[in-house]
Amino acid sequence: MIASRWRIWWRRRIRTVDPMIEAIGLTKQYSEALAVDELSFRVRPGRVTGFLGPNGAGKSTTMRLILGLDRPTAGGVTVNGRPYERIRSPLREVGALLDARAFHGGRTAYNHLLGLARSNGIPRPRVDEVLGIVGLESVARKRTRDFSLGMGQRLGIAAALLGDPEVLILDEPVNGLDTEGIRWMRDLMKGLAAEGRTVFLSSHLMSEMELTADHLIVIGRGRLIADTTVLGFIESNSQAVTVVRSPQAAELRTVLETQGAQVTLDPEGGWRVSGPDAAAIGDLALAHGIGVHELSPRLSSLEEVYTQLTQASVEYRGSDLAAATGPGSEA
Repeated sequence: MIASRWRIWWRRRIRTVDPMIEAIGLTKQYSEALAVDELSFRVRPGRVTGFLGPNGAGKSTTMRLILGLDRPTAGGVTVNGRPYERIRSPLREVGALLDARAFHGGRTAYNHLLGLARSNGIPRPRVDEVLGIVGLESVARKRTRDFSLGMGQRLGIAAALLGDPEVLILDEPVNGLDTEGIRWMRDLMKGLAAEGRTVFLSSHLMSEMELTADHLIVIGRGRLIADTTVLGFIESNSQAVTVVRSPQAAELRTVLETQGAQVTLDPEGGWRVSGPDAAAIGDLALAHGIGVHELSPRLSSLEEVYTQLTQASVEYRGSDLAAATGPGSEA
């Protein structure tokens, strides 16, 4: 991202401390519901930190507490060493995307951003700059009521980037984006983190989170489940499996299951085998005269590990379709 003179001046002015989000004993009680329960974590600069949790886990409440949109019942949270409400020009320090449709439909994209810029003392040229970054230059003078979901998402991202903030808090930033847009957003977040910024990202897309995030904070029912690197989270909670491909697949499966192995289909073809390791599988195949084309040890995916660890925290769970439409049930 190209730095203009005002951006360089402002960054030198505000960077008195490393940009960081820090929660200590953060708690929020709503009547009888405990949304956030003594949550403590740090979101550090220079990396993309993913924020994961099932629906109802307290993610949205936590983000609202960070941004001063709600008050904690106990504990506290700071951004750059201060509560958000004490930041004089918040858009210059913290960029946030919580609701991509948080704009007046009768305004143009340009005027929406210009109003935000004026409220925080941000020069007019920055509006054109962020419209270029998110790819909305051609529709800058169109009223936002006619924007698609993806266009609205890009406008929300532009608003978050407007003040060239050191801290970014993004809730489902790829929602509504097409494949190209998702790749662009992934590269943008990684690039911002590489510049030394703090990027805090919430998403339910585990495959995208695995590609984008460096670190994870996982919560369930308002409590901390994990605070670790993505690789550490996967490695410490994975079930070891081996992907096996063979021209005699059915025969090999029978042999493996006879030896107590668990064999399931791999989404990319072949079998996923848990129990015996790759060497033992190769020996079994050789002993039975079965050819093998691949033996690849694999870790579980982020989605598999996350699903396993948060099972007890899932608030809303759908029924099994096969059971619901089986014999004796109404379709």
